Amino acid sequence: MSIPQSGGGPIERHEQLAEYLAEGCKPKEDWRIGTEHEKFGYCKETLLPLPYEGARSIRAMLEGLRDRHNWAPLLEKDKLIGLEKDGANISLEPGDQLELSGAPVETIHETCDEVNIHLREVKDVADDIGAGFIGLGAAPIWTHDQMDLMPKGRYKLMNDYMTKVGTMGRVMMRRTCTVQVNLDFGSEADMVQKMRVALALQPVATALFANSPFFEGRPNGHKSWRSRVWRDLDAARTGMLPFVFEEGFGFERWAEYALDVPMYFVYRDGEYINALGQSFRDFLKGELPALPGETPTLSDWADHLTTAFPEARMKRFIEMRGADGGPWRRLCALPAFWVGLMYDQSALDAAWDLVKHFTAEEREGLRVQASVDALQAQVGGIKMHDLARETVAIAEGGLKARARAGAGGLVPDETHFLNALKESVESGKVPADELLDDYHGKWQGDLTRIYAEYSY
Repeated sequence: MSIPQSGGGPIERHEQLAEYLAEGCKPKEDWRIGTEHEKFGYCKETLLPLPYEGARSIRAMLEGLRDRHNWAPLLEKDKLIGLEKDGANISLEPGDQLELSGAPVETIHETCDEVNIHLREVKDVADDIGAGFIGLGAAPIWTHDQMDLMPKGRYKLMNDYMTKVGTMGRVMMRRTCTVQVNLDFGSEADMVQKMRVALALQPVATALFANSPFFEGRPNGHKSWRSRVWRDLDAARTGMLPFVFEEGFGFERWAEYALDVPMYFVYRDGEYINALGQSFRDFLKGELPALPGETPTLSDWADHLTTAFPEARMKRFIEMRGADGGPWRRLCALPAFWVGLMYDQSALDAAWDLVKHFTAEEREGLRVQASVDALQAQVGGIKMHDLARETVAIAEGGLKARARAGAGGLVPDETHFLNALKESVESGKVPADELLDDYHGKWQGDLTRIYAEYSY
């Protein structure tokens, strides 16, 4: 989840809302890659989730990373709730999930180096306190009551609100993890094409990265339970956004969509002020019940943009949000997948040609079936396995065309980061299939073995 944003001064004209988004446009040479991934922490002795406080805790993890690896602390009301260093930050999701939001970098090689360094540092501290970390899309065994709510004002407000707008909000907050990548756009037209491709192909990412077939100690009937959770969270701020595919979509239309997303809060002087369910349109008029007579700043607008949770989200960049958290190879594969599709124009055009005929019903159907069946999903005449094969091939072509070398020039491009996905396309199996094979096979139904065999 996002930290408080710095957007700017007072909003004096309605046009500033779309202009704020448009200021994200960058020349291609300035496009960057920002990878984020979340993971569950647990006590190795008990296999229970890490609490916030204590000798084996999330706070102890943050303190260890601060003291051993030179991360600067981020505090909220004297509580250590995050860290920052060199353009990256480590933050806490509402349960005990530890998230790395990586620095904006130019290549997948740099992204993967960053992931490697981060996981080494986490393991260094975790081993010392008897903790472990695992990459999955959903907590496989733990119940809601076993997981602490992290001490952030934003999360307390959300926790109280979630049961009023859906049935799965608190599950999402405490018991799911994702990996996502944030990418740039060059113009409004480029943003439009990228958003359409991102939304239409997000179910392919859900299928390829499906890694949450267990919940509360047993198989749950879905290969991506995380994706299933998001479908029943809050309809006003989630989904596949059919309006993005309508004629005239652009920055102004996104701003109008965001204005209709109910508010969570206003951040003032270190405090999250309760504005649950209130309207940013009223805020613009100085009629927000939470702050009567006060009008918003661009920082408030930037904060509000972080409270919409569709499958692909636009701020001053585009976030790809459809993938389960997972093993190391897929932490590097997710940015490779989307960079290959998005950062070469020929690849982007090919990806759009692949999906431009899909209807809104087909896109939603693919989203639903991807969560259940992953690569075995089928909607009408669209077979997910075939779609994934074509999409990964397009991404590979895009990475070849980028030709960004690594390892001092010894590696000619970034295509090898797709190898895990190519193996899935070849075999038809994604991580969830492998987990289910283990559960029904060598584990003989003992799901506790997942921690020893699948932790970082």
